[in-house]
Amino acid sequence: MDNPDLYAYFKAHLDDLSSLLASLIAVESPTTDKEAVDRFGAVIAEHFRGLQADLIIHPRQAVGDIVEARWHADQPGRTLLFVCHMDTVHPLGALAHNPIREEDGKLYGPGAYDMKGSIAALLIALHALRDLNRFPRRPIVALMTTDEETGSDHSRVLIEERARSAALAMIMEPALPDGSLKTWRKSTGQFAVRTYGVAAHAGGAHEAGVNAIEEMAHQIIALQRMTNYGLGTTVSVGVVQGGTRSNVIPDRCEALVDTRAMTVAEMERLTRQIKGLRPVLPGARVEVEGGFERPPMERNALMIQTFEQAKEIAARYGLTLRESGSGGGSDGNYTAALGIPTLDGLGPAGDGAHSEREHVIISSLAASATLIAALLLEWPDG
Repeated sequence: MDNPDLYAYFKAHLDDLSSLLASLIAVESPTTDKEAVDRFGAVIAEHFRGLQADLIIHPRQAVGDIVEARWHADQPGRTLLFVCHMDTVHPLGALAHNPIREEDGKLYGPGAYDMKGSIAALLIALHALRDLNRFPRRPIVALMTTDEETGSDHSRVLIEERARSAALAMIMEPALPDGSLKTWRKSTGQFAVRTYGVAAHAGGAHEAGVNAIEEMAHQIIALQRMTNYGLGTTVSVGVVQGGTRSNVIPDRCEALVDTRAMTVAEMERLTRQIKGLRPVLPGARVEVEGGFERPPMERNALMIQTFEQAKEIAARYGLTLRESGSGGGSDGNYTAALGIPTLDGLGPAGDGAHSEREHVIISSLAASATLIAALLLEWPDG
């Protein structure tokens, strides 16, 4: 089979791709329900056994167990690493009011786009290469994690361990709605800002109090003004809590702050600025905790080179790759920060992530599977 015919092959198997995706959506797997995610993990493990993979199950206490599939681990060379997440944001029972359905060439359902469509494309690509006797004889790892939607706290170390020996880390997040891959992602951070004052009776001793909410108002304005769209930096105060009763001068207030930055330098500068907040009112005190959790996936020289190399490979299979980026984080933030060639957004196109509008464009499943197969066949052992 010639390279262009591989795309035709997957187009001819769109019904199989769609059916596989529907079967994966049907097994609900919210991050917060370990038993549910483990049920989905068992389904994925069975698919990998059918692909003659060596399986490693990494137990986790608080979240689902991580499934790792390996091929040709005894072969020389650096690994081709796939990073997928099996967890979704949708709670158990979401299928009851958001059923699996096909409309206008789109397949809807909880987790369809983020990221069970990507898992379906990966499985079909691997099956096709084996059926066509083109499965590459080099180390390949598919890491199926279980807590990406809550920050990958229980999987980050393992992701980074596997990435360090990789020639390419393929982050199987979905493509952007127009099919573009993601060559940059912002770092993500969470800060808690607390202000302290002096409690007093709001009527009888107003002058004796120091209002922590008033102090927080000054800090909120300062925080919001740290946003710089030109640099891609955003700061958003999302939750504010303070006070007990309207007739009591509040002595404590807390704000939760979401922060995003495009580069390590900007991330570090913003951290210093937020942690350098000082009180405005006499007698008030400010306390800051938290920081950035995911480093940025920068569009640096390595990222540009990696994308251009993938673009050249894709063209030989009839695909035209485009690039863009996202303000949200993924596990690609971790692999790219290690200096590992990383491609993010290799899954199918769609839209509506985390909502009842979530869907995959069925025809894009073929392009996603083709790109996965092409990278497996042609990525150099760099």
